[in-house]
Amino acid sequence: MRRRSLYIILTLLFGIFLYLMTMPPKQLPSPSPMPADSILVEKAARKLHLLRNGHIIKSYDISLGFSPVGHKQKEGDGKTPEGSYIISGRNPHSAYYLSLRISYPNARDRENARKRKVSPGGDIMIHGLPNRLPLLGKSHLLKDWTAGCIAVTNEEIAEIWSLVPDNTPIEIKP
Repeated sequence: MRRRSLYIILTLLFGIFLYLMTMPPKQLPSPSPMPADSILVEKAARKLHLLRNGHIIKSYDISLGFSPVGHKQKEGDGKTPEGSYIISGRNPHSAYYLSLRISYPNARDRENARKRKVSPGGDIMIHGLPNRLPLLGKSHLLKDWTAGCIAVTNEEIAEIWSLVPDNTPIEIKP
């Protein structure tokens, strides 16, 4: 019985490995000729809006940090920051399907953390689903699950990636 269970587990793991190895490589989306010029995140509504000239051009349902109410105070608190930041970079090789870096912590965040003698944390991103769970899809919206990031589906982050250039302002509201 024990040998059979081990065989089943190894077969499943090998099947998952083969599936992941045969997935097509990530194709980076091309930049849009009509990019967004700002991003608005409404945490309470669980919405991310891309704007151009003050008008919403696309909206997405989002998941947030596992403890989403309030502004991020310190590393590990599970909160998504609130305030004004910029998209400061992108990572096509992250542990999640594409990620756009948010410039948290800013000088005010670092000073507030210093006063409390804590680390402000960092690595806050807009990202897709975990690379190990690519089929999660919209079910990721059932619960806030990130460590403080903003999560969308893989298809949505590919679209956002193409529409949002680096240095785009992002306002994250409660």
